[in-house]
Amino acid sequence: VLGAQAVCQDAVVTQQLLQEGFHRELLLQVELGVTREDLGRCTVAARTRLPSGIYVDPYELASLQRHNLTKALVIPDAVDVEAPEYLAPELVVFLYMTPDPRCSGCFTATLPVHGRYHRPAENNGTALVTLKGPEILICCCDNHLSTECWKPSDVEAACLERSNYPCQWYSVKHKLVNEELIMQIPVGLRQHRFMVCVTTLLATVLCSSMILAAACKYGHSS
Repeated sequence: VLGAQAVCQDAVVTQQLLQEGFHRELLLQVELGVTREDLGRCTVAARTRLPSGIYVDPYELASLQRHNLTKALVIPDAVDVEAPEYLAPELVVFLYMTPDPRCSGCFTATLPVHGRYHRPAENNGTALVTLKGPEILICCCDNHLSTECWKPSDVEAACLERSNYPCQWYSVKHKLVNEELIMQIPVGLRQHRFMVCVTTLLATVLCSSMILAAACKYGHSS
């Protein structure tokens, strides 16, 4: 029997954003406060909401899943990776976590995330995107759970140990080491708009002229 009361009281969640710039990694770590033997064949997952300024590349995620480097579900599953922040929806990611060999009762997961392009700013060349803490979920098909401090979840994802067997997910009460993360994304400045437009136009005219000249010069010989 798994003591849910201990899990709910002692669970601690840490989230970090690794690397810099547009392309980052979200690292999630969960300490449930019980031994791995007590957990049995339970599956631990995190459900996190990505704001419109951050997205997950479904092709990159599919590649990672083929190599068993991660397991995740993205809702909606169709992600427009080219959409700017002001035209993009929020995403919900259901991320399965793996046991951390350095800590009994600990689980970890990483998710590659990318910043979207934002509107130009007035004075500051940085946009701030706030990432809230995740919801921690657990599914134990083979254990008799005490659910005194757990709430049944509406998640319909498969419990990995019994992928074809219906199993109830529960939301685990936990403490967040950091309530939210701030991702800084470089953006352009509005006062540079005229210079950028003129430079782009001149570069386009110059390159087009060079292509046209080359076509006229070598077109007959081919």
